[in-house]
Amino acid sequence: MNTWGRYLLLSLGLIISLHFILQFTHEDYGRATSLQNISSKLGGSKQTPNPSPVPDAYYQPAGKGNETLLVDKRANATFVILARNSDVSGTVRSVREIEDRFNKNYGYPYVFLNEEPFSEEFKSRVSVLSAAPMEFGHIPKDHWFQPDWIDEEKATKGRDQMVAENIIYGGSVSYRNMCRFNSGFFFRHPLMQKYRWYWRIEPDVHFHCNIEFDPFVYMEDHNKVYAFTITMYEYEKTIPTLWGHVRDFIKLHPEFVAKDNAMGFMSHDGGDKYNLCHFWSNFEVADMNFWRGPAYTAFFEYLDSKGGFYYERWGDAPVHSIAAAIFASKDQIQFFDEIGYEHNPYTHCPRTKEGWERGRCSCDQNKSFDYDGYSCMSKWDRFIAD
Repeated sequence: MNTWGRYLLLSLGLIISLHFILQFTHEDYGRATSLQNISSKLGGSKQTPNPSPVPDAYYQPAGKGNETLLVDKRANATFVILARNSDVSGTVRSVREIEDRFNKNYGYPYVFLNEEPFSEEFKSRVSVLSAAPMEFGHIPKDHWFQPDWIDEEKATKGRDQMVAENIIYGGSVSYRNMCRFNSGFFFRHPLMQKYRWYWRIEPDVHFHCNIEFDPFVYMEDHNKVYAFTITMYEYEKTIPTLWGHVRDFIKLHPEFVAKDNAMGFMSHDGGDKYNLCHFWSNFEVADMNFWRGPAYTAFFEYLDSKGGFYYERWGDAPVHSIAAAIFASKDQIQFFDEIGYEHNPYTHCPRTKEGWERGRCSCDQNKSFDYDGYSCMSKWDRFIAD
């Protein structure tokens, strides 16, 4: 073999070796360069059809509006939006879009929650966007701020370490307050008590398709408890001890584990290890009776007592997702393919041409996050199909 050939083989060997080293040591690189992800990008992996489409019977007749709706088919439900006064412009955009794409035909009420009293500007700019009832609530201090029993020295060390590692929101106490509030307190707020169902909406999100069916009524009719549009991997460094506490809780309370649960979506070895998949909770439609029930109440209080919301950076997304996967049966979790949704930088766009056209969607199906290397959607598809 000539010198050029030897150099070529040596170079190829170094590249291949570097590739495998990066796959094992860098999680994001490993997912992005997986055979499954590469084949999907090249068209070798076909997107599976929506496993649980909303039946035609739940859709409004074409061209019809409020006059076709039956009062007894509305659910006891509300939108809930956590926002600061400074979020007013983003909140206006989100409310305007959900009104145009859905709520102008349904008139569901809104509950806005804030750690501080809402300004008159915020209330006036939002109130003109809909004829639906709107309430503006102040979050109680003990539901929002870091509890006194947290070891602040330990919490500070944890935040400093995350800042040193460039972990997003790693140094933020307010972000941790928000995650803890969304995990265990929003459904306890006095303004939320009269409702059973909620649809969580964030400031500055986008709804890309007309939603001409009622997700609340569909979920109530089919005994669903939790719905999502995007699922992805959690950043492991933000939850290093979370799964260990989950396993400990299950050992203490096996009676809460649902018989036909979705543990298999989050763990491939019966619960020993967590694969980091979770439902992205900035969009969720769910039954607050589930969060208010004995299983989740005990679960949240147990996790909260460990301090991980502050010593680490536990998010409400993995906490909600793990609870839904373990304490509900898998057929109680709903993927709404029909709802085109965007929270920067990720977008879910309906998979089928028929669904995309029916919703008059503005999203690009080719840019949907569903089968990105960081998405867990293919795992959900396989789990539900089994």
